Amino acid sequence: MSATLSASTLLAVPLAPLVGSALAGLFGTKFGGNHLGRKVVHSITILGVLVAFVISAMTLKSVVVDGARFNATIYEWMVVGGLKMEVGFLVDGLTAMMMCVVTFVSLMVHIYTIGYMEEDAGYNRFFAYISLFTFSMLMLVMSNNMLQLFFGWEAVGLVSYLLIGFWFNKPTAIFANMKAFLVNRVGDFGFILGIGLIAAYAGTLNYTEAFAKADQLAKIGFPGTDWMLITVICICLFIGAMGKSAQFPLHVWLPDSMEGPTPISALIHAATMVTAGIFMVSRMSPLFELSDTALSFILVIGAITALFMGFLGIIQNDIKRVVAYSTLSQLGYMTVALGASAYSVAVFHLMTHAFFKALLFLGAGSVIIGMHHNQDIRWMGGVRKYMPITWITSLLGSLALIGTPLFSGFYSKDSIIEAVHESHLWGSGFAYFSVLAGVFITAFYSFRMYFLVFHGKERYDQNPDAHHDEHAHDDHHGHGHDAKPHESPWVVWLPLVLLAIPSVLIGYFTIQPMLYGEFFKDAIFVDGSKHHAMKELAEAFHGPIAMALHGLQAPPFWLALAGVALSWYMYMINPALPAAIKRAFGPVYRLLENKYYMDWFNENVLARGTRALGTGLWKGGDQALIDGAVVNGSWKLIGRLAGVVRWFQSGYIYHYAFAMLLGIFVLMTYFVWFNR
Repeated sequence: MSATLSASTLLAVPLAPLVGSALAGLFGTKFGGNHLGRKVVHSITILGVLVAFVISAMTLKSVVVDGARFNATIYEWMVVGGLKMEVGFLVDGLTAMMMCVVTFVSLMVHIYTIGYMEEDAGYNRFFAYISLFTFSMLMLVMSNNMLQLFFGWEAVGLVSYLLIGFWFNKPTAIFANMKAFLVNRVGDFGFILGIGLIAAYAGTLNYTEAFAKADQLAKIGFPGTDWMLITVICICLFIGAMGKSAQFPLHVWLPDSMEGPTPISALIHAATMVTAGIFMVSRMSPLFELSDTALSFILVIGAITALFMGFLGIIQNDIKRVVAYSTLSQLGYMTVALGASAYSVAVFHLMTHAFFKALLFLGAGSVIIGMHHNQDIRWMGGVRKYMPITWITSLLGSLALIGTPLFSGFYSKDSIIEAVHESHLWGSGFAYFSVLAGVFITAFYSFRMYFLVFHGKERYDQNPDAHHDEHAHDDHHGHGHDAKPHESPWVVWLPLVLLAIPSVLIGYFTIQPMLYGEFFKDAIFVDGSKHHAMKELAEAFHGPIAMALHGLQAPPFWLALAGVALSWYMYMINPALPAAIKRAFGPVYRLLENKYYMDWFNENVLARGTRALGTGLWKGGDQALIDGAVVNGSWKLIGRLAGVVRWFQSGYIYHYAFAMLLGIFVLMTYFVWFNR
């Protein structure tokens, strides 16, 4: 590709998955008459995503090697006053990296789905959905304006709703997708307010034009308050990120979203959709750099999420939910980096996390297949000898997750911890404690899951719920229900191997250009005079090897090692200890088991309060006041007045004469009385 990127070539990136999705959805399902078979459907959707990935990789090469950039309008929808509504692409280092991550992970999930959803009745519909999701996410990351950003933002939310509730006959899945949809609407309300404020005060939705007016926005106060406008804009935008990227207290939807099929857990809730908020804040860095208040707010919210969601991972027994709470905690790490003005570090962790977390989710799905639908890690054990490929890839993913030196997760997590340590914003002390404690917690729950699944005594034949699992909705794989576990088919384990490679290596090869080179030079802006965390990191960096050697002596490594050692002792050597701790700390365990009672509060306080308010407004406001008093009351009053007036218009002369005499009598009485 030339240094000037082609608009038509870039347009093919989102359109290729869209075409595959449209063909699969229209002609491969009941809606269009089931004209396309399963092989045709998965072939055209995989081809669409493969085309998008190849072009994305070529674009990344052109951006990195040739310095190519693209920022132009593709289609102008309409102009309202001076406000342009358009479709356009902005391709720089940040966009090109996100394009490759989205398309590569999506490609792996598409291939994996062939084996995972093999005998599901909605096979073609599922492929249509995941390709549509890929299109939506690409439109989001490639946008050069906030209208298109919001379109992609809402589109991934819609497809997420469809995928979480994919098994629409399953009540828990329907509850989970509605919960995800409603919680995201709360965040999106703040997001659209932020976009609206930018449009109102900057007069544009285009990134470049809005960023050019950032200094002007920073001088304006928010009407009627002591707050600065830029702070209100940034906090509103971040509230959108809190919903999409599952930050406390809008995190409650993500664990329940595990009710959907496992491939979407890897695609949506580990690698792409939940990182949209991280990407958006990084893209808006020229605005966020102007408000220390907003950055401190982001820092504290991220720290709470990183620490307290990690605690919940310790007590989970569902293999997918353990990984889900790990995702929540790692999203908190990324958010903390954003608050420390280390946007490039946040995006770097976004990239490394996408690979090893997708690997862990797909590995969990492979275990579920091999264990014949069992998802409870208490009834596994000894799986390593039956599923060697799943075992080794899951081990590599776990080592990357806990930040083992030389693995990709080490370079990004340690950079986050150091960036927070160098930050001097309000809340950085609490954030540093949270991310440091989170290292121990992450290592503990990750290897608790690893040891219970792959090592120790075989317990899969002791599962009291095993007779129910053969009819479970989650995995209709058609591999039989033998007594022993078995390795998954190649279409399942091949994506695990391909994801394991970047999970191990990509951090080592990309840390220098992404954090300390010019990879994000015109995509991310940091005010070095006020926020110097990245400057401090750059001065201390002497190459990936030196960083790994130093990491062996640093507190995060020893905390991770302590977490692994403690989980090994508690679950392999002394398995009676966890039960004893549970009995001794019953109230704490119940607090964690009830997820800090956040769901209870939402359902019993917010939801019931909202229903009561809605019922009051409906019955008191709508029925009684509007319908009863205003609408019905007005015509009833007119009808009664008309009835009275109609009596006087009888047509009889003696009635009119009587009325005249009565009127004269009243007037005479009035004047005599008041003129005495």
